Amino acid sequence: MAYAMPLNSSARTCIPADLLQLISVDYRTLKDSPTAMALKQQLMPDNIKQFEAALKNIGIDPDKDVDTLAFASFHSGKQGVKGVGVASGPFNMKAVLKKMKLEKFTPKKYGTANVYPMDGGFIMTFLDDSTLLFGDSTALHAALDTRDGKILSLDTNGDMADMMTNVDSAPVWSILDQQGTQNMMRSALGDASRIADYETLKKRLLGSRYTMSFTSGVNFDLSVLTSDSVTAATLSSLVKAGILYKKMNATPAEKVAVDNTTVDSDSSNLQLHFKASDQQFQSLMHSDLFAAVSH
Repeated sequence: MAYAMPLNSSARTCIPADLLQLISVDYRTLKDSPTAMALKQQLMPDNIKQFEAALKNIGIDPDKDVDTLAFASFHSGKQGVKGVGVASGPFNMKAVLKKMKLEKFTPKKYGTANVYPMDGGFIMTFLDDSTLLFGDSTALHAALDTRDGKILSLDTNGDMADMMTNVDSAPVWSILDQQGTQNMMRSALGDASRIADYETLKKRLLGSRYTMSFTSGVNFDLSVLTSDSVTAATLSSLVKAGILYKKMNATPAEKVAVDNTTVDSDSSNLQLHFKASDQQFQSLMHSDLFAAVSH
């Protein structure tokens, strides 16, 4: 497994405690795998291409200058759900700022930060010489307020912070909060969620995390955290039933996925492992089954 860099401290301090989901992608690892590059286009939020184009316009080449890219979605009070991105890499900050000055991108102050407009409706600021924060104005201001201690940060959310330490060395990883996990499992189970009393069971699902690696094919590992070992075992049985149910009406690609998937429970966690060749995975990527689990 190729090891990625954990979220750096500058980025981490900007992520609000009321976090819904955090996805991190190691660009260095992805470059070596066509499957991973195809996956990036699917996993990343819809505006990723806009952001990459905006980066190029200010002199940053995503293929050369970005090591890791992370997206965080969070509740932002009356503004609803917001999202920010953090790009880390060997930027030449002085050259970027010089190019922005030449392009007449004028910064505005927000607290102590110089905030610059970008193409695509983004605004951005440098957190340090190698870390760039971007998003729409409401999201970016919330992230800066978090860094400045006006909003509680990720490190005060023990559940999400603990989940992150278990996955942040993977090339692609994600953590998902309780409600997101409940919705994800219902979607992944499909009709099978009606077989058992899922509405009762879902209250004991606490969160989830997944990792992906791309050496020797594709490995996908999902852990769903539950309140106790009985819940984990029950959920494991339900997922196994759901997989069999899914196989009855599955596409050929999904049948391969089902055959390559193992499900078990470990203490209070559900563990799902999937392994496939690049070709098998590429045919599965656009299936409903993968979409449910990976989002």
